[in-house]
Amino acid sequence: MTFKIQSSAFNEGDSIPSKYTCEEDDIFPPLSWENAPEKTKSFVLIVDDPDAPMGTWDHCLVFNLPETTHGLAENMTVLPKDAQYGKNSWGKSAYGGPCPPSGVHRYYFKLYALDAFLSISAGATKKQIEEAMQGHILAETTLMGRYKKIK
Repeated sequence: MTFKIQSSAFNEGDSIPSKYTCEEDDIFPPLSWENAPEKTKSFVLIVDDPDAPMGTWDHCLVFNLPETTHGLAENMTVLPKDAQYGKNSWGKSAYGGPCPPSGVHRYYFKLYALDAFLSISAGATKKQIEEAMQGHILAETTLMGRYKKIK
C-alpha cells in the first residue's frame, strides 16, 4: 500500500476549481491521505507553485499535523491540535489559493510523513521547515493541480 494524498475537488493533473483560487472564495480544498508509514508521528503539508515568474511561490505551509490526521476539510480555518502554519510567500500564516499572473501554473500539494514533531515556531519559513524535516522524512506523496485565471 502506497502513501497517497488526494482531493475530492480535483484529480491529479486536472484543473483546480475556481472556488479554491483568488478568483472566487480562495478557500482551502479538501484533502485526504492514506497509508502513512507505521512510525509516522506528524505530517508536513507544503503547497507551492514552481511556475511563478520570480521562482517557486509558497501558497501554504502546515507542520506538526498529528499522525491521527488523515485529511483537511474544505474551507479549513482551524488547524488540528498541535499543528502550526508556516509563513507563505505573501508573508501570511494561512492558505492562499492559486492566482497565476498569466498562463497555466502547476500547484503541488506535497505531504511528508515524519518520525517526529518539528521543534520550530509557528510562522516558520519554508526553508526552516525543510531544514527541520531533514533526517525525519519517512515518506512523501504529491498531488498536482493546474490553474489558469478565467477572468
